[in-house]
Formats: sequence, structure tokens, C-alpha cells
Amino acid sequence: MFLLFQPLGDANRQISDLKFKLAKSEQEITALEQNVIRLESQVSRYKSAAENAEKIEDELKAEKRKLQRELRCALDKTEELEVSNGHLVKRLEKMKANRSALLSQQ
Repeated sequence: MFLLFQPLGDANRQISDLKFKLAKSEQEITALEQNVIRLESQVSRYKSAAENAEKIEDELKAEKRKLQRELRCALDKTEELEVSNGHLVKRLEKMKANRSALLSQQ
């Protein structure tokens, strides 16, 4: 016949082992809880950094659009001035030619 009860020494050893395992499990739980808190804090920092980066990206996009508008305006103005300069050069050459013609007639 099997013994249903263990000797008292075995029971005490088992209780001691279970207490040790319980303490170890509680330490692991505490470590995991601290790790969760640390990771949540890290997520919060990363989320804040991502939001800040998105804000800066939006500002940079707006600045880029502004600069592109200014560039188009400057290029248009440059083209306009080059056309005007071409007309003025032609007028000047024409005036020089007329002056030379008048001087040669005298």
C-alpha cells in the first residue's frame, strides 16, 4: 500500500522550495513591472520625438514651397531682365549705327 502522506521533513523541504519559488517569481514580476514602466516611458519619449519630427517636417515642407515660389519669381524676373537687356542692346546698337551714319554724312 502507498503512503498518502509524506514524512514531515519532506513536507518542510517542499514548503521551503515553494516559498523560494514564490519569492523568485515575485522578484521576476517586480522586474517585469519595472521593465514595462521603463518601456512605456521610452514609448512616450519616442512618440513625442516622432510628433516633433513630423512638426519640423511640415515646417520644412512649407519653407521649401516658399523658397520654390521665390525661386520661380526670381527666375521669371531674371528672364524678364534678360529680354529687356536684349532689347536695350539692340536699341543701343541701332543708335550707334545711326550716329555713325550721321557722322559719315557730315
